[in-house]
Amino acid sequence: MADALKDIYNIDFLDNFASLVKKAYASFDIEVFKGKIMDETWEELPLRARMIKITRMLGEQLPSKYEEAIQVLYQIDEYCTGFSYLFFPDFVAEFGQAEEHWEISMKALERFTSRSSSEFAIRPFILRNPERVMEQMLLWSKHSNEHVRRLSSEGCRPRLPWGVSLPVFKKDPTLVLPILEQLKEDSSLYVRKSVANNLNDIAKDNPMVVINLAHKWIGKSEYTDWILRQGLRTLIRSGNSDALKLFGYKILEMDNTLIANASISVDQEEIKIGDSCQISYELDISQGEKTHLRIEYAIDFVKARDKISRKLFLLSDKMVPGGTHLTGKKNHSFADLTTRRHYSGLHRIVLLVNGQEYGEAYINLVAI
Repeated sequence: MADALKDIYNIDFLDNFASLVKKAYASFDIEVFKGKIMDETWEELPLRARMIKITRMLGEQLPSKYEEAIQVLYQIDEYCTGFSYLFFPDFVAEFGQAEEHWEISMKALERFTSRSSSEFAIRPFILRNPERVMEQMLLWSKHSNEHVRRLSSEGCRPRLPWGVSLPVFKKDPTLVLPILEQLKEDSSLYVRKSVANNLNDIAKDNPMVVINLAHKWIGKSEYTDWILRQGLRTLIRSGNSDALKLFGYKILEMDNTLIANASISVDQEEIKIGDSCQISYELDISQGEKTHLRIEYAIDFVKARDKISRKLFLLSDKMVPGGTHLTGKKNHSFADLTTRRHYSGLHRIVLLVNGQEYGEAYINLVAI
């Protein structure tokens, strides 16, 4: 999560939120609440740490009995919607994991997910008792509310970004599959995106589980086919032959005569971090029938401590007639992003066709 987002939790936000709580719970001490949150450590805390701190200070100020504290939150949650109120479900994860609170906590997560999202908060419960939680998630997958249905999928993603890891599902996703089966033709795009992302997560550790599922699902419906296309994207981009064949791509490692010539080049040998370069490619397809080709370029980014991290960028994905000469150009920025920091060093750029490498170029990235 971008550090700049942490500034949503400023004094105005805390004033407004604390005033809401005070109306619902007269004993709430607004000044103590704000003072303990915005102490000398506050400015250095990243986004997630700020959420956690608000959650814990809220726990200190609300009634000590969990069920009473939840009732206070129920009185104000309709006014507390969106990303900034993720600490509502966080409160459940922090204070509601005792066995005697199970039913209250599940109802609270179901309710709060429609206001913000309970996808992070459900994960500690899964770690404690995966079988029991997944039974609840299966019920949620049949809910009338799309936010609750999405929770049933998003909450059990093995590799949910920024969420607590679920090694149990990385090892064996069996308990996740009934959820995805239930949602594979969901009418909500919001839900379908989550199902696709869950499949993509599973594919990184258990590719054959996803391939076998795809063979069962393919052609079931327009919605399901869209989910599969998105859910198998990592396998397609990595050149997995089973995934490529499923969507009609040519398996080039089995036919090395299709690409007659291929090259990739850059217009500069050296640029500064923050600048851009132009990437050009050329590709000759041998004579023959039309072929489904996915053309990408990959950059092997130099990371801290000389590690390398590859990122792929799509150039084209289409049917191409035999005998075609393809060319293209793409400007690529090496400016830092919230999700990617650039480091100086020699970066390798390769042309990929259906997951196979054809041609390479190098660019030296230097510090400003």
